[in-house]
Amino acid sequence: MAGNGKSDKSILPKRSTRTSFSGKRGSEWIFSDVPSDIVIEVDGICFALHKFPLVSRSGRIRKLVADGRDSDVSKLEFPGLPGGAETFELTAKFCYGINFEITTSNVAPLCCAAEYLEMTEEYAEENLVSRTEVYMEEIVSQSLEKSLEVLQNCDNLLPLTEELKIVSRCIDAIASKACREQIASSFSRLDYSSSGRLHSNGQPKNSGDWWVEDLSVLPIGLYQRVITAMKSRGVRHESIGASLMHYAQHSLKGLSKKQSVWDATTRSKINAAAAMEHEQRILVETIVSLLPSEKNTVPISFLFGLLRTAVMLDTTVACRLDLERRIGLQLDFAILDDLLIPSFLHTGDTLFDVDIVHRILVNFLQQDDNQDHMDSHSGYESDGLGSPSQTAIIKVAKLIDGYLAEIAPDTNLKLSKFIAIAELLPDYARVVDDGLYRAIDIYLKAHPGLTDMERKKLCKLIDYQKLSQEACAHAAQNERLPVQAVVQVLYFEQLRLRNALAGSHADGEPTTVYQSQRVSSGVLSAAMSPKDNYASLRRENRELKLEIARMRMRLNDLEKEHVCMKKDMEKSGSNKFMNSFSKKFSRMNLFTRSNSRGQGTPSKQPQMQDAKNLRRRRHSLS
Repeated sequence: MAGNGKSDKSILPKRSTRTSFSGKRGSEWIFSDVPSDIVIEVDGICFALHKFPLVSRSGRIRKLVADGRDSDVSKLEFPGLPGGAETFELTAKFCYGINFEITTSNVAPLCCAAEYLEMTEEYAEENLVSRTEVYMEEIVSQSLEKSLEVLQNCDNLLPLTEELKIVSRCIDAIASKACREQIASSFSRLDYSSSGRLHSNGQPKNSGDWWVEDLSVLPIGLYQRVITAMKSRGVRHESIGASLMHYAQHSLKGLSKKQSVWDATTRSKINAAAAMEHEQRILVETIVSLLPSEKNTVPISFLFGLLRTAVMLDTTVACRLDLERRIGLQLDFAILDDLLIPSFLHTGDTLFDVDIVHRILVNFLQQDDNQDHMDSHSGYESDGLGSPSQTAIIKVAKLIDGYLAEIAPDTNLKLSKFIAIAELLPDYARVVDDGLYRAIDIYLKAHPGLTDMERKKLCKLIDYQKLSQEACAHAAQNERLPVQAVVQVLYFEQLRLRNALAGSHADGEPTTVYQSQRVSSGVLSAAMSPKDNYASLRRENRELKLEIARMRMRLNDLEKEHVCMKKDMEKSGSNKFMNSFSKKFSRMNLFTRSNSRGQGTPSKQPQMQDAKNLRRRRHSLS
């Protein structure tokens, strides 16, 4: 390729050469019958070569030889040549016309060395600069895998590879190819599903994301630029999240707390892992900054793992707050083990970091408040328990109650921090308070030194109407509870029993049963947010108003009929007609259903019961 002028994509070897660099080099592939007249030293390795082949291709060597013509230059040194002695040997072979293969592993060093030695078209046609450019354009830029290999080799050649735009070209090629492969994969799945073939389900959803694991070989600086370019190109957020997860797991493998070693010579402790810890800190902060802003792009367990690592490495406050905010957006997917974040400060405060969980819960509730604010401006009614936000907050309430029970035995846990987490949740978040009661009971048992005032303050968090029968039975005999709390438990248990008995006698009266259920358990109203509870009451009032309106219409009709009958009675003056009218009017009574034929006038007791029902409905309207 170097001698025939053809524009091949690679330089093929004619004869094999050794790759060791000890002593003088060049005797195995240069002209053996012509003695060398110049020695080139690169990184301590000397090459015995000839001036003419070198000056015919390299502008830099030509200038150095020309400048030292008077002193007859016989040795040149290139201590900072990109790629070192191995790359220089390839450039020397190119000058001698000896063919070799350009690959993804040597193209970046060859580009830099050719630029360093000024091997441009100004000194020879199809020189090394143009040959490497052809390979980059026709081979590397057309393949994501080859671009990734070249980019990996660019890290040791910075900043020259940056100046030659090798890095930017590889990054752009990787991002564009990844986006193109995802689009092609999506269309392929679409064709399979529309054709109805049997193998349509065999194609994985992320078949175009094979590069996710391959990006882990890049250093964090280049990796950050690749992910940023992919985001701008429109690569799926799920794919970017999967790549970040794999990169973090690969790069932070074996991470442990600060380790220090003892230097026997100086008798002083030195931090042997300080530099490594600094790199890991930068790595975590960079990964967090690259996380997609969309929700649920990475599992919440991965976010908690990053948060633990960030706390352990003492990253910036902004980094940790960002992770806490992201976790708060999907806290309903967390489990109890996720929340148990150890306290790495070792200040003797608590075993677990309670403040982080408090901030995460605040972020979750602020998200719920924002959602309620958006719903209030929309024209659609909330679905109550069926809405995702309501389900999420009930799940989080159970999770937090379990967390409180887990941290309650810690004797260093302050009462103020325990109460701060417990009282953050709104009343409607807990359907039952058994979990909260269990956590409080554990805390009281682990902290017997609490004053009566502190115990009362703690037990005020419990809604005793929402305790199950088992919890009430336990609380009634719990000596750790204040006397006032036990009295409330007994009172509501008695009230529940009374309403249950009243409800069993109220047959055929849905209103009474409904009210009994609301008073006895409190579950329905507690499980609904105030907005949903208000909407339910409005619907109930509308139904009652419609029923009263229908009653008034019937009453007006009866009054009109009564007036007509009275006029007829005055005209006839017949006692017989009066008796028939009384019977007819009694059968048309407004508050009782008509009995079977042949039955007499309804009894007085059902009439009184119906009158009470009407009064109850009127009071509910107010």
